[in-house]
Amino acid sequence: MFFASDNWAGAHPAIAARLSDTATGFSVAYGDGDLDKAVEEKFSEIFERDVAVFFVATGTAANALSLTLYGKPGGISFCHQQAHVIEDECGAIEYLSGGGRLHGLGGALGRIDPDRLDHALDKHVPEFVHAGRPTTVSITQSTEIGTVYSLEDIATISTITKKHSLPLHMDGARFANALVALETTPAEMTWKRGVDIVSFGGTKNGCWCAEAIVLFDADLARELSFLRKRAGQLFSKSRFIAAQFDAYFENDLWLENARHSNAMARRLADMIKAAPNARLGWEPQANEVFAVLSRQQADALQEAGAAFYDWPVPEDFSKPLGKDEQLYRFVTSFATTAGDIERFATLLG
Repeated sequence: MFFASDNWAGAHPAIAARLSDTATGFSVAYGDGDLDKAVEEKFSEIFERDVAVFFVATGTAANALSLTLYGKPGGISFCHQQAHVIEDECGAIEYLSGGGRLHGLGGALGRIDPDRLDHALDKHVPEFVHAGRPTTVSITQSTEIGTVYSLEDIATISTITKKHSLPLHMDGARFANALVALETTPAEMTWKRGVDIVSFGGTKNGCWCAEAIVLFDADLARELSFLRKRAGQLFSKSRFIAAQFDAYFENDLWLENARHSNAMARRLADMIKAAPNARLGWEPQANEVFAVLSRQQADALQEAGAAFYDWPVPEDFSKPLGKDEQLYRFVTSFATTAGDIERFATLLG
């Protein structure tokens, strides 16, 4: 019963097989091989336009390089105060950008409040040198607490960023989970709603180690090429990342994996709602479920073999915790089974 993180899950067998198939023979290095180019074309097909694709090793690298691309001296990137970029990336953006800052904003259920964003950007007038200047806005899709920005939400945020002449970045570590939750297309969820650059994640959804930066402005591609190289993210044998994405996209495996993961989260949430001694923190929209349990109950579940983590309570949480209660996060993946959920439900009582 592994609900600690979708990072705990292994690689999907089809992706592992494609890696094995690619392990022999020779190919042009540094992203110039036939497979690399074929996968880049597949990204353009998926996004319904020509895109520049940059393979990287981690979501942190994708986010840091994406925001660094638009960096300026005194630059500030705006994100939700609970976003991965500000809470869990160890200052990578500040480091790679040479001193850029992150400014966290509030908003219900992990999503930036548009009015707070607009107000914050109004306060940071680019001409006022002492405060620094805005450079980017970043949204996480799906969010760190398992919610999803609707297409209308994204368009609203984008309208604000364009008003202030700023690019909009999407941290898509769980891009596929959000996509299938909205029953939409990559184009509709990104550039058609004003997104300029995407950190496109595959690792959490069945890949071994496959992340990419998808850039919609071809004029910036050369600049990002240099940034990626300087950051040590240009792989000589990049065909092994390409091979993963090749299998990931074949027969829509990536969407199938995400649908399964989301369905398992829904099933787990329903089990928790039905339990007499647990309650949901809020309704999940993707593959993360948050529940309130007593600490003693959580300890007993973990001792019985359930892996999950406690989680900080969001500032907008409307259900006060008892003195012995804690909020916990449960994450499902392509490898989660109905049997896992049933066993957990039996333990939960």
